[in-house]
Amino acid sequence: MSGHRGVWSRSNKPYPGEAASLGAMGQEISDSNFDDAAFAEFRDRLEQETRLLGTWLTQGRLQSRARRFGFEIEGWLVDAQGRPVPRNREFLAAVKDPYVVPELARFNFEINSDPLLLASGALDAVHKALLEHWQCCRMAADGLGLRPILTGILPTVRSSDLSLKNMSPLQRYQAINDQIFRLRHGAPIEVDIAGDEHLLHRHDDVMLEAATTSLQIHVEVDATEAARAFNVCKMLSAITVGAGANSPFLFRHRLWDETRIPLFEQSVGVGGSDYSKRVTFGVRYADEGIIECFEANCRRYPVILPDLMDSPPEELAHLRLHNGTIWRWNRPLIGFSGGGEPHCRIEHRVVAAGPTPRDAIANTALFLGLFEALMRSSERWEDLMPFEAAYANFYAAARHGLAAPICWMGSAPQALADLLLSDLLELAVEGLGLAGISSSEAKRWLAVIRGRAQEQMNGAAWQRAWVDKHGRDFVGLVTAYAKHQDSNQAVYQWGLS
Repeated sequence: MSGHRGVWSRSNKPYPGEAASLGAMGQEISDSNFDDAAFAEFRDRLEQETRLLGTWLTQGRLQSRARRFGFEIEGWLVDAQGRPVPRNREFLAAVKDPYVVPELARFNFEINSDPLLLASGALDAVHKALLEHWQCCRMAADGLGLRPILTGILPTVRSSDLSLKNMSPLQRYQAINDQIFRLRHGAPIEVDIAGDEHLLHRHDDVMLEAATTSLQIHVEVDATEAARAFNVCKMLSAITVGAGANSPFLFRHRLWDETRIPLFEQSVGVGGSDYSKRVTFGVRYADEGIIECFEANCRRYPVILPDLMDSPPEELAHLRLHNGTIWRWNRPLIGFSGGGEPHCRIEHRVVAAGPTPRDAIANTALFLGLFEALMRSSERWEDLMPFEAAYANFYAAARHGLAAPICWMGSAPQALADLLLSDLLELAVEGLGLAGISSSEAKRWLAVIRGRAQEQMNGAAWQRAWVDKHGRDFVGLVTAYAKHQDSNQAVYQWGLS
């Protein structure tokens, strides 16, 4: 599932001193059978740890003196026909890379990065590391007669692939499924996505979520700026989701440019109001501080994994486990570093995986550049872009990608591609420069986004154009996609052969 643990704790080289659990889907649990007493005790511990975090924030304990970032990127294993193959156990054994880990489905895997200082050479360094991991994945898959794919939704995935028989055999996954359907009183998941075509689909487990693979970018922030960072990430979500859109097809239906967004939101739905959706853009900005998110977690969201851990309140283990079962598109995380000191970071979860490692790092550069530009400005951006505008922008960009009409900081609506070319790419170069990235490095990575905007060609547009030319041969689409992906050229350079 998307971003369930956190880049700082995945590998055998975690952020120094950090506990090895940041979220429900990356942390194994001791038992998947829970009684009423476990739920009651877990809620008590959650409330205690939330109060403790509030005290720490008031005391200024969550400090960050330098900007660090990292990412997680999810992939698929496919056969010669481009169909998903549930063999990640064999694949991971062959990879022998601690940065490559399992995911919810047995045909998914995830590549993680080390946290890096956002400074000169960082984008080049993280691309080099990702390529090395990717090459390990390609070689291991090839030895099994498979190939790895980075994409938002695999065009060949079928409903029958997304079943419990293909769930990775860990207790936490089965527990999530059981508890989601307990809250739903056994009612099936009902997916209703109206795009170019209209998909209505019923599903009897949470495995639909395994179809949504993404790039999750983490950025560490000081507690004093965490609320502003959380709000800025919401404002930027339309830009990054549209520029990186790569999920136009699901079950042979042509839907949104980033169909992953409505699919994930509906795949673990438990009913209730907008205030209790577990996959959500949210209902407002943070007003006073980032503690508001954790207080909302405690107040509004039922516990679904009441795993009681033998750890002191100061480890915030129950708070972090519960936070990992609420999949905000921009999610605040609490981690521990150095000598056990807590820190805060924001996980920006809106970007699709792929199309290539080069595209993934370009997407990361776009986000980080705009983030730094807005964070280092004295403007109060919430006054220029009300939450309602950020919300409308996000869903418009998920639907329409580079063609989406975006209202940027009070301006008249403008197509995202035009906004990138006229304003935002220059702003991102400026932001990366303020963080210490050289102009040449910043421009080189952002040239990938510039090429997409000029050619109106992100991953979603390429997939649509290929189908327009060749017909609905989704096996052929995945085969062509994989061939281009191997080149590591940016997607706008691929062509349609």
